[in-house]
Order: sequence, then C-alpha cells, then structure tokens
Amino acid sequence: MRSLSLIFFSLITITLLPGYTNFCSAEDKDPALVAPPVNTNPGKEYADDTRLFQGIPGLERSSNGRLWALWYAGGTGEGELNYVTLVTSGDDGNTWSGPKLVIDPPGPVRAYDPATWLDPSGRLWVFWAQSYRWWDGRSGVWAITTDEPDKENPKWSEPRRLCNGIMMNKPTVLANGDWLLPVAIWKQKAKDSIEHKFDLPEERGGNIFISKDKGKSFQLLGQTDVPHRTFDEHMVVERKDNSLWTLVRTSYGIGESISTDGGKTWSTGKESSIPHINARFFIRRLNSGNLLLVRHNPKNGKTRRDLTAYVSTDDGKTWQGGLLLDERPGVSYPDGVQSDDGTIYIIYDYSRTGDKKILMATFTEADALAGKPVSEKVRQRVLINQATGKKK
Repeated sequence: MRSLSLIFFSLITITLLPGYTNFCSAEDKDPALVAPPVNTNPGKEYADDTRLFQGIPGLERSSNGRLWALWYAGGTGEGELNYVTLVTSGDDGNTWSGPKLVIDPPGPVRAYDPATWLDPSGRLWVFWAQSYRWWDGRSGVWAITTDEPDKENPKWSEPRRLCNGIMMNKPTVLANGDWLLPVAIWKQKAKDSIEHKFDLPEERGGNIFISKDKGKSFQLLGQTDVPHRTFDEHMVVERKDNSLWTLVRTSYGIGESISTDGGKTWSTGKESSIPHINARFFIRRLNSGNLLLVRHNPKNGKTRRDLTAYVSTDDGKTWQGGLLLDERPGVSYPDGVQSDDGTIYIIYDYSRTGDKKILMATFTEADALAGKPVSEKVRQRVLINQATGKKK
C-alpha cells in the first residue's frame, strides 16, 4: 500500500491547496497559468498545409451521432509551439470538417495531450495540458465544455484550470456517480534553463482526482506509483467486485495498481500480465459489461505497430480475440468510444512527422472477439485528417 507520507500528502492537498480547483489568474506572472483564447474561427495559420507534426488524438460521439476528434500539432514536434485542434463529422466519420476550434496559448506555452469526453449529462468536455515550454515540472489540466455537442458549431465555456498535471485519457464514472480523472505528474524534472520551473516530488505519480459534484470541483483522491513508469498515461477501470484497477504505461509495457477503498490508497505498483510496448494503450468498459483493450502486438515486442483490439469477459483476467486494426509501423495512441448500437470507434495517429495522419477504425465487440470482421461495421484506416506541411 502507499506510505503514510503519501496519504498525508493527499489530505493536505485537498485541504490546503484550493488552487487545485480552477486556480488561474491572468495577473499571475507565470504565463502557463493564464487562460488561453478559445479560437472558434481558426484562420489559415492553422490549415493542414501549415502543420509539420501532429498526433496524440482523442475521440468522442454525441447523442445524435456527431463525432468529435482532437489532437495536438504545431512546430516540428513536441515543444512550446504546440496547440490543440478540434474537428467534427456529422456523417459517421465519412467526411470531416477542418479545425472548428483551436487552443493555442500565447508565448512559450504549449497546449498538448488533449482528451475529449461526453459526461453522463450529455455535456462535451475538451481537456488539455498546458505547460511553460516542453515541461515545467508541473503543467496543468485545463478544460472547456459545451452543452451543444450535437451542433456543428456549439458555444463553449470559458477555460478553467482544474489541477496540476496532465490528463490525456477519459475520466471514469463510478457506479455511485463519482468521476475519477487520471492525472499524471511526470517523474522528469523540469530543465534548469527555463524561467518557470517546479519541483513537486510528492505530486509525481499517477494521481487520481475525484469530482462528487458532476465536474464543478475536483480534489486529489489518491496516487499510484508504478515502478519504471514513463509518462503514466494511466486509465482507471471499476471492476465488478467494486475494486479499482489502474493500468499505467511503463518502460516495459503496462504496470498495474489496485485500490479496494474507492481510490484513496493503492497497492504497490507491479508489472501486469498484459504484454505491451512503451506506448499508450486504451481500455474501457463496453456496453455489454465486458472490457475492451486496444494495444500494440508486434512480434519483436518493441515497435509501435500491429494495433489490435481484444475483449475480456472476466474483468481483465484473460483476453480473447484480437482484431488487427492497423499493422503498419508508426501507428500509435489509440482512444475511442462506443455508440448505443454497439459500434466501437477507435482513433489513432500514423507517422506523426511523415504522413501526419489521424485515422479511425470502427468495429463491434463480436469482430474483436472473433479476431476478424464478422459484422458490417468494420472500417479501417478511415482518414480524419492529414497534415501536408513541409519544412522550408
């Protein structure tokens, strides 16, 4: 279990740091704490032919079937020029809009690692991380929302800062209605050469934030610490025995930690039985109650290729099937959603600085279990966006 010092850290964070809920000020000298503009009319400077790099996507679906996809781009790779862009489709992904929204903080502040999520009330959230330059040791989770996710051009709320850290995976809604946000503070220290840097050793880990009031406020609940974690990118599953299972990205693949007290304390992190590489994976509960896992399955155990969908009918003890979604090297970072009719939508990136594609695959649970297409829902390599920018 976690040490008493970490439990104490959790308690004092909740009671002594009100900044964990919506703490930002335009008057703060740290530019990473300034709310960025929400650009709902992006100009030519954000067109496809300007982007030299893009990836790390997320996907969500509204009640009427409108799809929303987002990722980050800008610059020649990961760095202070990064911004988040959002696009939409009203025809089940057959065609996609250009950028409908851009989050591009001014100055040497990057917006990155975004996520999108439709909460139980039907409100669409767009989350992103905001850091001074590449990594300032702290970063911060920001969010905007709309109550009009079925519309092509919805109205958005003002940005607010939820907490320190980075959250690039969807929240988990517990059976009791509470929301859990998987928020990470990377183990990497900020570079000594940057002006605004922070050293937060007690906050480094796969942190779990909770909202008991449907997103009005968020508090630190607990923290996982899995050995050899890299960028965490953790995801939380509520199992049928009411325990919480967190899977974490590690240097060897996927680590795990378990909580039996609602997420307040967590077991000592260890290697899971799931084979993987050092990359993001995707796990969610399906409509059927079974679990979906999308992960890489390369023969050499190292390359980001062979993105494959599996299903567990026993709450993650074993995995069945294996529908190959994309076999090429350079595919990565799956995220997704399932519709009421059972269709599963998975987004991922391909060749972030080469072909620069954001792609989608669709299928059903039956297809994943069979390890081959058995339904008419299977679509592969559906193009959401391709950047065409070239270095001058």
